[in-house]
Amino acid sequence: MSRAWERIRRNPVPSLLKSLLEDHLDPGYAASAADRAAGRSSTSPRASRAWLGVGVLLAGLVIGVAYAQNADVQAGTDSTRAEILDSLRAGDERIAALTAQRDELGAAVDERRTALFSDGGDGATILDRLRDAETAAAATPVRGPGITVTLTEPAARPNLSDAARLEDRPTALVLDRDLQSVVNALWAAGAEAVEVGGVRVGPGVTVRQAGGAMLVDNRPVFSPYTVSAVGSPSRLQTSFVVSDAYLRIAGIQQLYGVGFTLAEEDDLEFPAATVRKLGSSGETGYR
Repeated sequence: MSRAWERIRRNPVPSLLKSLLEDHLDPGYAASAADRAAGRSSTSPRASRAWLGVGVLLAGLVIGVAYAQNADVQAGTDSTRAEILDSLRAGDERIAALTAQRDELGAAVDERRTALFSDGGDGATILDRLRDAETAAAATPVRGPGITVTLTEPAARPNLSDAARLEDRPTALVLDRDLQSVVNALWAAGAEAVEVGGVRVGPGVTVRQAGGAMLVDNRPVFSPYTVSAVGSPSRLQTSFVVSDAYLRIAGIQQLYGVGFTLAEEDDLEFPAATVRKLGSSGETGYR
């Protein structure tokens, strides 16, 4: 019984594991070393040099082809970028020319209309109503005193030790609803006209975020974000500092370090907003 027990191996060592532990060199290396010791070689020195030359030639060929392809791609990318930039510049020039032409035609129409309706009576009343409608639609330039609210993204903090806090921080701390609240508060305070980041706010103009970018009327604006309003500076400031928007922005300033300033302006000049054609919908057919 004891002999049978002795023959039983509780933890047999696998042959592969045993070979890895005991045979440190592959048999092929050992055979090659033995051949070199005996002066035998499977290939002649001339053949070895030939194969080495072929390898170097192939490596050089591959590197040359890769370099040529990379140069072609880079040249194509540069030319494409140049074409896109030229197209953008041409588009900007075209837009500027059309805008100037529109302003000239609008001024001519205004002069003609004023000449027709300035004879008094019903004509003057109609002209006043048209001017009020244009002002409400932000279709005319505006100039006068007012205030400017500026919101600035805080500077980055490279010395933060809490990695989780750094990762959880959003890319933008000033959100579209913050600017929306400021705009609404200025309108409620009696502003005659409002401009956000150089874009006049009128009917159909939106302030929103898309992909981390702040868009006003689908035009990107960047920090520092300025919200300017034309009107009585004292009245605008008094009404704005007691509004919910002021409390909201002040809280963001204290919590996240967002820059927040409010300043009086002696002379603000806003261009006319983009006038869009308003559509209407109705039912068609039979129910």
